[in-house]
Amino acid sequence: MDKFQKRVVKQYPNAYPEYSDSGIRIINADVFIAKEFYVPATHDEDTAWEYAALACKMTQNFNRAHPLRMDLVDIETKLARIDRRKKKGRRVK
Repeated sequence: MDKFQKRVVKQYPNAYPEYSDSGIRIINADVFIAKEFYVPATHDEDTAWEYAALACKMTQNFNRAHPLRMDLVDIETKLARIDRRKKKGRRVK
């Protein structure tokens, strides 16, 4: 198991490669993982895992930074955490 496959299986434990006439795609619960990013099917399984890992990484980054995904409670929690870290840093010096 290479690093791309580990990254995908960590987020989607039931992910598996699907072989078809158009190529190999990584599927989880009958859904192509990289469908949102219009990633093509490939003829190499390692490349398919790499595309799926890239899709997982990009989805995580979008969900982390997208303004519509964050409500006011998340922002307040984030700012409180930053303030605590700043105060702790001042005491250490």
